[in-house]
Amino acid sequence: MYRGHSIGVVVPAYNEETHVGGVLETMPDFVDRIYAVDDRSTDDTWKIIQEYAARSRQSADERRVDPAADERLEPHALISDGGAIGGTEIVAIHHEENQGAGGALRTGYVRARDDGMDVVVTMDADGQMDPDQLPKLLDPIVEGEADYAKGNRLADRESRREMPPFRLFGNWVLTQLTKIASGYWSLQDPQNGYTAITNEALSAVDIESLPDDHEYTNDLLVRLNIAGMRVADVSMPAKYADEESTIDYKRFIPITSVTLLRGFLQRMRVRLADDRSDPTALGYLIGVASLAGAVAFAGSASASALEGETSLRDLFTTGLAFVASAVVFLVAMVTDAGENEGKEVRR
Repeated sequence: MYRGHSIGVVVPAYNEETHVGGVLETMPDFVDRIYAVDDRSTDDTWKIIQEYAARSRQSADERRVDPAADERLEPHALISDGGAIGGTEIVAIHHEENQGAGGALRTGYVRARDDGMDVVVTMDADGQMDPDQLPKLLDPIVEGEADYAKGNRLADRESRREMPPFRLFGNWVLTQLTKIASGYWSLQDPQNGYTAITNEALSAVDIESLPDDHEYTNDLLVRLNIAGMRVADVSMPAKYADEESTIDYKRFIPITSVTLLRGFLQRMRVRLADDRSDPTALGYLIGVASLAGAVAFAGSASASALEGETSLRDLFTTGLAFVASAVVFLVAMVTDAGENEGKEVRR
C-alpha cells in the first residue's frame, strides 16, 4: 500500500533474461502486486520470472510458519502464478503467442484492473526505469491531482543529454504529433512507458482494445482525453545502459502516425457529437477544408505555369490560401490548448 492506495505494477517482458530479475528484486516494498507478463520470450525470461515467483512463494510460506526463518531459500517446483517478494505478491503470466509491447501491457492492465488495484503502474523489464522514482509518479494520483501520470525524460537539459540523439529527435517529433492528437498540449516524451493510472481511468478507456505495438502510449493518451481524464507529466532522469530497443522504427513511425490520425479524428468526432458548434472541432475542420482548397489551387496554378499561363495573381492567391489555412489551424490549436489546460498537471 502507498498512502492508503493498493499498488499493482505491470512488468511486460520480452527477451529480458539479463534484466527482469533485477527489476523484480528492486521493486519498492509498498507495491502490493507485480504482474510479470512474459510475451513469449525466446530466451530464459519466463524461467527467471517463474523462479522468482516460486522462491518468494516459498519464502512467504516459511514466514507464516516461523517469522524468524531464513528467507534465503532454494526455489522449489516452478509455478506459473503466484508468489511474493517481501510483502509483494508476484503474478507470473505467460503468453502462448507473442502479442507485442502493447499486448503484454494490455494483459497486465486487465488483470490488475479486475483484481481491484487502486493504482496500476507500468515498468519495463529492461531496467531503464528507476524504482526509486515511483513515489514521484504516484503522488499526483494519490493526492487527487491526476488520473494518469507519466514520466518525462525531456524536462531538463541534463536528462536530454542522457538520451541518444536519434531517440531525442524521434521523441520530439512524436511529442508534437501526440499533442495535436491527444489535446494534452503541455506533455512531453509521450513514448515514456513509466506510468501510473487509476482503476477508474482504466475502466473508462476500453483497455481491452489497446494496440499491440509500441504506439499504445500515444493511443492511450488520446483515449484518456476523450474520457476527460487529468494527466500529470512527471520529470524523471533518462537511464540508458546495455539494453536494446525492440522498436522497429521503419514500421513504428507510419503505424504510430496512422494511430494518432485515427485518434485525433475520433476526438474531434466525440467533440462534435457533444456540441455541433464546438469551436475547436469546427476550427480544425475549416482548416482542413482550407488546406485542401489551397493544395487544389496550387495544383491548378502549377499546371498553368507549365503552359506558360501563370500570373502574379495566381501566385498571390495560392500563398494567401496556405496562410489562411495555417491561421485557422493555429487558432484551433490555441483554443484546444486552452480548453484542455485544466486536464494537465506539471510535476
